Amino acid sequence: MPSLEAKRTLVKSPPEIWAEVSDAGTLARHLGEFGEIRITRTQPESVVEWEGDLASGCVRLEPSGWGTKVTLTAEAPDPPEPEPEPAPDPVLAAPEPAAPARQSWWSRFRRRRTPEPVAPAPEPEPVVAEAAPPPPPALDPEKAEATLTGVLDTLGAAHHRPFSRG
Repeated sequence: MPSLEAKRTLVKSPPEIWAEVSDAGTLARHLGEFGEIRITRTQPESVVEWEGDLASGCVRLEPSGWGTKVTLTAEAPDPPEPEPEPAPDPVLAAPEPAAPARQSWWSRFRRRRTPEPVAPAPEPEPVVAEAAPPPPPALDPEKAEATLTGVLDTLGAAHHRPFSRG
């Protein structure tokens, strides 16, 4: 998946936005669509790099005229190459039994009967070792872009009513 990016200039100061994106719990609440979020690296008041179960990315903050320019990026990791299935063992064909020699009509009645061969017990099913856990579901690019835009909407929204008392 190509890298997704969402940019917007928010009318908030860099310290206000930094307080929201530098906290792991708050960032995880915003980017919950990408799985469990961990902050991997920060540069004070400018960059927060994060990593999730489905994607990783970064939040960049830059001062801008009347607010702060916020750039969110997300990139899904490349899916691991599937392991090739092992080739089945070639089945060894049993040799055909030789044709019986021609016998006289009376010798067929006089011969000793051989007991019926007992069928061997079926082999138990091989125990399959537990396979690796299934890969996480693929990240939908449209849903990821909507999530990034939603984060910018939430960060830019006022969280209090200005000039209210009480």
